[in-house]
Amino acid sequence: MLTPVPTAVPVYRTDDPHSFAYISARERWVTIVAGCVRDMQAEGAAATTDDAAKDAEECVARLEKLLEELTADAALVPLENDGDAEDLDVGDYNAQLLAYNDAAKSNGTPVMSYLCGPWLYVECYLYRKIWSCTRVSKHFAAYDIYRAQKRAAFAQSQRAVAELASHYATLAPALRAGEVATEQIAELFREFVDIALWGNATDLSLLTNLKAGDLANLQGAQARKQSEANVLVNDVAKAWEALTAGKGGARVDMVLDNAGFEFYTDAVFALFLLDAGLASTIVLHTKRMPWFVSDVMPVDVDLLVEDLNDATMFPTERDAISIVASQFAAQRAAGKILVRAAPFWTTANAFWEIRADGSGGGAAVWADVHDSTLVVFKGDLNYRKLVYDGAWARTTPFATALGPLATAGVTVLSLRTVKADVIVGLGEGVGEALDAQSNRWMWGGKYGVVSYNC
Repeated sequence: MLTPVPTAVPVYRTDDPHSFAYISARERWVTIVAGCVRDMQAEGAAATTDDAAKDAEECVARLEKLLEELTADAALVPLENDGDAEDLDVGDYNAQLLAYNDAAKSNGTPVMSYLCGPWLYVECYLYRKIWSCTRVSKHFAAYDIYRAQKRAAFAQSQRAVAELASHYATLAPALRAGEVATEQIAELFREFVDIALWGNATDLSLLTNLKAGDLANLQGAQARKQSEANVLVNDVAKAWEALTAGKGGARVDMVLDNAGFEFYTDAVFALFLLDAGLASTIVLHTKRMPWFVSDVMPVDVDLLVEDLNDATMFPTERDAISIVASQFAAQRAAGKILVRAAPFWTTANAFWEIRADGSGGGAAVWADVHDSTLVVFKGDLNYRKLVYDGAWARTTPFATALGPLATAGVTVLSLRTVKADVIVGLGEGVGEALDAQSNRWMWGGKYGVVSYNC
């Protein structure tokens, strides 16, 4: 059985008009599904055979039906197995839906619908349904319906991609040669954590403006210092201590968030960790299906190198960008960067299930990551899953909100820009001071947290 969130800590719901869940369900979701319909229609128009065109038309019909159900606030129905051996998530989704509806009927409350249910579950259910609309087709079973959006967004990050590539290309030779002092590596680690934290921005204002060979003045990054006020929880020192406590050979796992520029910053962070000797192995955990529009899939890892090698997409700083692309490809070929896509990451389960006896695939993930030196969870959705998307008091310790994961032997580092109501670990009065400025400060990604637990 799945671990229940404490009854004193309700989860965020799509029928709460004071939450971002309410807006997401009524505005963002409709826009996203309507965009999927348009993209699939474009695929059909571009089809070169009648068979493919008909297949696309059927995908469009399924997506349009889903859009109608969403806008009409239809009750959620059990998912159908799409015929894949990895579709263990279907039973998990359906068991949770059945349990919720049984309880609702007993309590005389509404059964779960798109606009009346636990936000985390309903949102994951929606993306799982979107995938099914194309996956059951003949020609589009492996189609990433969000790929065009991912690539277009990445292409808009030309200047930031070039800046970070130049930064890395300057640092890498000295790092690999062991010519950088430990104190400087520690400061670089903090900088790369910052870059990874704010990686969903298209402007790398956090970069130190280094010249070749200038590794001494690493603490003069004015923009990074200015951003520190927006990092509401900063446990980077604890993460550094954990990473350097051993004698080398560390494994670092990254549970990824967005493809495109954010993944690019993650990839450069991974290269830095390897070059600096802070890690000997990096494991990248991706989604196995198109997920939350822009999340990284295994194919996106390959496409990163392809896109970086595209001089029309990234025309400036070609030498530096080529260094990033070739080094990333080389580290993958050497087995130092690994890619895994466990089905667990695309369930609706909170990460409380990542433990030896966890449900819904959580035990398998725990068996994989519990010996890792550091498991970095990227982004807002992963944070929500870490803390069960619960309406915790904002001063609740991060370890408390992690539930069973806090004592499961997994070293957690969460890098999250705040884009939803849930947040924990704040100091006394911090949330109230921000509330006085705006009651929506949690929704826009202006603030971030670097939260650690071992």
